[in-house]
Amino acid sequence: MAIESPDGLASRWGRLARSLAALGIVASCAGCILTQDLPDPALDVPQGYKAARLGKPGDDPPTLDWWRAFRSTELTQLMQEAQIVNLDIAAAVARIRQADAQARQAGAALLPSLQGSGSEAYSRTSGSSASGLSIGGREVVNYNAALSASYQLDFWGQNRDAAQAAEETSVATRFDREVVALTTLATVANAYFTVLASQDRLRIAQGNIASAERVLGAIRDRFKAGTGTDLDVAQQESVLGNQRALVPPLRQALEQNINALAVLVSRPPESMRISGGTLNRIAIPRVTPGLPSELLTQRPDIRRQEAQLASATANVGSARAQFFPSIQLTGQGGYQSQALSSLFQPHAAFFSLVGSATQPIFDGGRILGNFEFAQAKQDELLQVYRKTVVQAFSDVDSALVAIRETTRRLQLLRDVLSSARRAFELSEQQLRAGTADIIVVLNTQQTLFQAEDAYSQAQLARLQAIVSLYQALGGGWEPKMERSVDAL
Repeated sequence: MAIESPDGLASRWGRLARSLAALGIVASCAGCILTQDLPDPALDVPQGYKAARLGKPGDDPPTLDWWRAFRSTELTQLMQEAQIVNLDIAAAVARIRQADAQARQAGAALLPSLQGSGSEAYSRTSGSSASGLSIGGREVVNYNAALSASYQLDFWGQNRDAAQAAEETSVATRFDREVVALTTLATVANAYFTVLASQDRLRIAQGNIASAERVLGAIRDRFKAGTGTDLDVAQQESVLGNQRALVPPLRQALEQNINALAVLVSRPPESMRISGGTLNRIAIPRVTPGLPSELLTQRPDIRRQEAQLASATANVGSARAQFFPSIQLTGQGGYQSQALSSLFQPHAAFFSLVGSATQPIFDGGRILGNFEFAQAKQDELLQVYRKTVVQAFSDVDSALVAIRETTRRLQLLRDVLSSARRAFELSEQQLRAGTADIIVVLNTQQTLFQAEDAYSQAQLARLQAIVSLYQALGGGWEPKMERSVDAL
């Protein structure tokens, strides 16, 4: 048997490498040809929002730090802290790392697999012969050092589509992180405004209790003077008791919302301190909705569904490629010798090259079922994508309507409150003068108390409507994101 020279081995390995490279280029090009485009969602994008009277086409979308428009230092501090320490956002970042790792795993199939091995085998033959005579056994030592490589020609794009599906899933997790962050920030803002509203309502309740006590004192004075009745005193005591009974649930709501803020910024409630203040000091920003078409890039949930649809589309291509033959190339080369000193000599070299093709013939419908499942999943995500877009348009319009109507209601309640306060002051003056009807005093008193509380709740509703519009417009994140599995 002739021993091939090292130059001959090098030449043979060089030809093999060039062949593999050429086949790899062909395979990658074939994958490019078979890669599917995203299905047409057939969306009906409106020209403008039905309730868009707050802005005009060309207005800029919300800024990244949209919460600063409320001019609250404490709110800004809570927002910044939530972005850093919120546990839901941290979990979303961990999901990004998971998706990146899975994308790398899927992409590994596009590259050759290379393995090195080395072994030392020691064996001894039996010392017994066929005639029963005992002879010396033979001891054999065999050393082996080898390098093996395998590569699947992705001629039909199966591995490439699978890798693309994993990469799009990784992109979707990035947008999911932005969805979680936007939801978290909106929740922080709403909780903080609810804290302020609870503090306002508590102050109003305390003021109403003081007013009811003054009226009760005046009625008792009339009763002592003989111009009032015991029924008048009992009715006012009932009014005072009802006002006092409103305080515990308001305090409960205040503490619960402070605890909710503590969870959002990952603090125990015992270490959470909220100064708060009043809703009257919160600035009312002007939010411009812009064009509906901008939502397709502004809203992170739309971008997430788009990436998931792209992943499902790539999975369809990967599932289709399973119908075609699988072409595998394997090679092994190295050195084998019974003496360690001569292991790496030219005469100890060996190699083997194997090319194989496997064509599915009958698998009980497994491949067909997988392909149909991938198609159905793609159709499902297409419908979810369409619904997400339609829901986004609806969210913006609903928020615009809420801002318009809560603003109008607040203006009306401001007039009601002014009239109720004036009526109560007049009735209280008449009560002290001894000329007021007690029923009129009770009615004006109740009307004022209800108007003050309703006005405070209307202030909260308008601020929450503005936060909803910021959230509906996808405010607080950067639309131009890198679609790379390496970028965080």
